[in-house]
Amino acid sequence: MPVKDRFVEFCIEQFAPLGLIDSRYMFGGWCLYCDGAVFALIADGALFLKGDGYNIPEFESRGLQPFRPFSDKPGTMKYFQAPPEIFEDVDALRHWCGGAIAASLRSRKKKKS
Repeated sequence: MPVKDRFVEFCIEQFAPLGLIDSRYMFGGWCLYCDGAVFALIADGALFLKGDGYNIPEFESRGLQPFRPFSDKPGTMKYFQAPPEIFEDVDALRHWCGGAIAASLRSRKKKKS
């Protein structure tokens, strides 16, 4: 497994107020978990937050792009670029990352049903 780079370590540290933050290397990038719920991806030095029907419109209204796992293919995933202010403003961090964590928890409930 690759060693965590500085950006992954930085994100883990920044998100610590949200809960227990853990990471796992998968498919060439890193998944970030908060209390066991995957809420973010780090790929190619960029952070993407989990989206669903509740928070995707907010990402889209800000022009934040979805994650494309393969640059040569059109498909995207329901993870969106994180707005830069989450690293400067704790309220923005709680809002955007909290929304991503909530999306992850809603996704878990759907799978259990």
